[in-house]
Amino acid sequence: MPAAASQLKRVAREAASCTLCPLYRHATQTVFGEGPAGASIMMVGEQPGDQEDLAGHPFVGPAGQMLDRALAEAGLDRKKAYLTNAVKHFKNEPRGKKRLHKRPNRYEVEVCRVWLQKELDLVRPRLVLALGVTAAVALAGRPVVLSRERGKVLDFPGGLRGMVTAHPSSILRMPDPAARHAAFAALVKDLKAAVKQAAA
Repeated sequence: MPAAASQLKRVAREAASCTLCPLYRHATQTVFGEGPAGASIMMVGEQPGDQEDLAGHPFVGPAGQMLDRALAEAGLDRKKAYLTNAVKHFKNEPRGKKRLHKRPNRYEVEVCRVWLQKELDLVRPRLVLALGVTAAVALAGRPVVLSRERGKVLDFPGGLRGMVTAHPSSILRMPDPAARHAAFAALVKDLKAAVKQAAA
């Protein structure tokens, strides 16, 4: 898919100067998706975090490391998947020297959908896996209750097949080790199911 790959690079360059919503003002840079054009699975998270914002790459912070561990257990090579976020700028609130994550609102998600749609059109994945509710709503175009729809194959607009799972950052926030262990196992199970569906 050399044509799609070069088009993805061109779109990433366009997105680098995006000012469609105010989030760019407090972010270091646009964090566009990464992975091969023609990847059978595309994973979509909410937005880049602090470390992603500084590095310019998706899923390189603590949540990304958690995802890497889950991918390894599920037998999926990260390099063969396309990883991106529903929102391409880090929405944050400065608190002293720290920048605290803030959830993007509906307007920010909808405005940023122009970039996500271009990624979907060019990568053309066999399955899209939403990591967390924000990504699930962005892809489904409707309210999504994670606990009710998790593990099912869903029909997203545009003829896309999708699934939803928890965002790896939610596992990091759990104070109880037993709950964290169970949530991690559930994520691995969902990733295995996504791999199976993408191959079907």
